[in-house]
Amino acid sequence: MATKAKKNPRLASGRKRARQNVKLNAANTSLRSKYRTAVKNVEKAVVAGDKTKAAELFAKAQSVIDAIADKGIFHKNKAARDKSRLSAKVKTLALAA
Repeated sequence: MATKAKKNPRLASGRKRARQNVKLNAANTSLRSKYRTAVKNVEKAVVAGDKTKAAELFAKAQSVIDAIADKGIFHKNKAARDKSRLSAKVKTLALAA
């Protein structure tokens, strides 16, 4: 069975909330994508073995991760865990060289 079409809210406050949710959802999706891209770029640099680029990208990724945790898009503990794991990868790369 196909999914049912969403009903339009009757109350003005409900309609406004629906409009706001669309905007907020788009903003959060964009930020989440920015987060994933930052993490992915650091991991690519680590795999490539480029320690200077990895360190530089890690510094940028840290600020992106912190900003997104502050906005509440991801939990602060998840942000801390991801930063810790990225940091460990960058450090092993620096020690290997």
